[in-house]
Amino acid sequence: MSELFDDFKSIVLNNTPLIDVRAPIEFKKGAFFNALNLPIMSDEERHEVGICYKNRGNAKAVELGHELVSGAIKEQRVQAWLDFMDANPDALLYCFRGGQRSKIAQQWIGERGREIVRLKGGYKAFRGYLLRELESSCEHFKPIVLGGRTGSGKTIELKKMQNAIDLEGLANHRGSSFGQKITPQTSQIDFENNLTYQLIQKREEGLGTLVFEDEGKHIGSLFMPDSFTPVMSNSPLVILETPLDERIEITLNEYVIEAQKAYEGAGFTDALNAWQESIQNAMYRIKRRLGNQKYSEVLAIFEDALQEQKRSGSFEKYKEWVEYLLSEYYDPMYDYQIQKRANLVAFRGSALEVHEYIKSTI
Repeated sequence: MSELFDDFKSIVLNNTPLIDVRAPIEFKKGAFFNALNLPIMSDEERHEVGICYKNRGNAKAVELGHELVSGAIKEQRVQAWLDFMDANPDALLYCFRGGQRSKIAQQWIGERGREIVRLKGGYKAFRGYLLRELESSCEHFKPIVLGGRTGSGKTIELKKMQNAIDLEGLANHRGSSFGQKITPQTSQIDFENNLTYQLIQKREEGLGTLVFEDEGKHIGSLFMPDSFTPVMSNSPLVILETPLDERIEITLNEYVIEAQKAYEGAGFTDALNAWQESIQNAMYRIKRRLGNQKYSEVLAIFEDALQEQKRSGSFEKYKEWVEYLLSEYYDPMYDYQIQKRANLVAFRGSALEVHEYIKSTI
């Protein structure tokens, strides 16, 4: 078996499990899909070795690393790698440049009678491959942008399409002022890497037309890759038209019912209060755009609905709050943006009509 592997495309197409032996601080900045951080050194150990390297050179730094990771600590970390390999027999190994850390990990695994292949060039080489693919990806597909007013069900419909990529799902954000989720967003690097994975996989499936939800330059705290911004802003725009009563139900379910369930599932001591604070913070963020009077009105409507839920357990009164947000905040803003791109609108219709239209373009 070769010790090194550099067929990065096959890793993407097979969703190959990866062991990342970099320190946690490195992993947090960015990693790859299906990668698990099982570090050979902790952040503190890496820091000590780094200082030693600067002051005393590579040989002494390696010596210190072996001293810090020895005995029971070494045994524990090697066992974690072996356990992952047992669960994922096709796993590969990497560090930052495919150098000493992954080579030492590979050797220690070999001492236990097992073999694992490491990525040639490590994280840096694989990341470089994905960046090149991302940069050139727009040459390989025809984009369609799915638009529509808030609550029209764009994400719901995207999930039904084989040739769609859910950017908000990749970013872990709903893409609006109220779109923040309990779990943090991915890092910018993770977002780009995961997007590139999907682009490569869709291309391999032979899908030449890809559908994306209408997004601005940012999705929460993340930003769209530079290669995507001009493509998204100049692509055919398909508008999903959904009746207001359905939009209210969809938004109610997402912002209120499912959001509260998420807070309950996250183990908050007072989940309802935590959710309430998140909504109030979101409303405060749009205060300037709403104006003082409308801000006061939407706060009062929300408070009334919240008290009704506490009294009776009913979500019904939130519908008035949702309708107010849609009509006074979201719709005017979205309609203005669409008017500026009226020349790009290729089709408008119901969910069924939109699906049929997109199928006809493939």
